[in-house]
Amino acid sequence: MKIRLSLICFFISINLTNAQVEESQTGAWFMYFYNHQFSERQWGIQGDFQYRDWQGLGDMEQLMLRSGLTFTPKDSGVMFTLGYANITSGQFGDSDDTSNESRIYQEALIPQKLGNRFYLTHRFRYEQRFVENQDFRTRYRYNLFLNVPLNKKTLSEKAIYAALYNELFINGQTDIGDNRTVELFDRNRTYLGFGYVLNPKIKFQLGWMNQKTNNWGKGQWQVSMHHKF
Repeated sequence: MKIRLSLICFFISINLTNAQVEESQTGAWFMYFYNHQFSERQWGIQGDFQYRDWQGLGDMEQLMLRSGLTFTPKDSGVMFTLGYANITSGQFGDSDDTSNESRIYQEALIPQKLGNRFYLTHRFRYEQRFVENQDFRTRYRYNLFLNVPLNKKTLSEKAIYAALYNELFINGQTDIGDNRTVELFDRNRTYLGFGYVLNPKIKFQLGWMNQKTNNWGKGQWQVSMHHKF
């Protein structure tokens, strides 16, 4: 009996070791964001497609497909979105196991300009999450974005700009079923990068983001294209 218990503990420890995130390893996120306003209307669509990798390429962290319907009240500048996301998450390391999540979300984007060069955006997002093998739960997110043009006074064509953001995630519930729990604090992301405005419809960004949870902290390169059409 003791031998069996020892073997079970041994194999559990191996699995936990294999699943443990390597914090010193830098990952990479490749992202495409789109935004479209229907002609002369307050309605539009926006979303993003993201491939996230634990090590750069070759060890999928997540594949995210997200889209939503937007509404911008007249003369407000505030954009509201109702959307849906499908997320496939992979395990760190050699495992090819994946899990799936369906997510409904509502958000508000509130732009703000300070002085002549500081472009702020506040994003409030509320999510309803249907995670495989977990109970339904919700999450609250707040992101503060800051873009600062460097070679021009505005984010106009051929402008190079510094891009920063910080996003806080708070879980709405801590019980996820089968006597499993999560913390109220989910994670925090801090980003610093640089962007280039190719034309009024397309921007590119390259930066570094640090993500911290209660269990691990890890850096990721982020490469993104931001497209209005």
